[in-house]
Amino acid sequence: MAESAPASTQPKGLIWLASYPKSGNTWTRNILHNLFDVMEGRDSSSHDINRLNQFSTWELNPKRYEELLGKPVTEMTREEVASVRHTVQEQIAEAASGVAFVKTHHAMVMDRGRTAINFDVTSGAIYIVRNPLDVAISFSHHMNVDIDTAIRRMAEDGLETTMSEKAVYEIYGSWRQHVESWTRKPHRTIYVMRYEDMLADPLKTFGGLARHLRIAPAKAQLEKAIELSSFEKLKEQEEAEGFREKPEKAERFFRKGTSGQWREELSEAQIRRIISDQRKQMERFGYVPAEYA
Repeated sequence: MAESAPASTQPKGLIWLASYPKSGNTWTRNILHNLFDVMEGRDSSSHDINRLNQFSTWELNPKRYEELLGKPVTEMTREEVASVRHTVQEQIAEAASGVAFVKTHHAMVMDRGRTAINFDVTSGAIYIVRNPLDVAISFSHHMNVDIDTAIRRMAEDGLETTMSEKAVYEIYGSWRQHVESWTRKPHRTIYVMRYEDMLADPLKTFGGLARHLRIAPAKAQLEKAIELSSFEKLKEQEEAEGFREKPEKAERFFRKGTSGQWREELSEAQIRRIISDQRKQMERFGYVPAEYA
């Protein structure tokens, strides 16, 4: 069970750390964990990536569902999982003394007659969006499929993950569906970040996030947290200790952590297919290259 973030500065409830897969969710979590460590005077060495549940959790853990449904996850139907998902999220919120950060790749959609997100126990959300031209490359490595297959899956509305002994299913939807579901209506409790801005100006972007969360780190504290969460440090940790959240089929979780790699790795046909599939949301976030506008 994850501990909550410092209760003195936070309201109670769930704060979702939401994104389409391979969009910077884990990096954001690591920065937050390092920031809490730095602000509370704990060990200044980089936060252990295999202890990311210290201040955050996820709601896919099959043990929660098995306790409620009284059967192993391998015997559950998706309808049964959907029927208790709100209860699982409620239990996570009730167990936290303040807020509980919950990682999710859920689109904010209906799931078999119920919302995938329990709004009654939700305090807010952080949503991270990344250029789908780059997402396609990382997503293909993440799933260990070719890029064309990744592109097709990113265009599939309602796309769901499999059920396994490690996790119940999650609803990704298409990239466009996912982004629109979380960002179509600006809301004061949802902080939206572009992955590219996180890379280009992390101090400004994560400083804005800190203000949104109503925490006030000194500039030096925020700089330290960002330094401890550099992509190179995350890669080094994974190479030395492994990373529990890495999919079994993926060669590694932390691969490049850059933007613009699509220009070298995607074919003309692949670029045009992604833009055709995702144009509306790409235009909203400034992702359509000038030569394809």
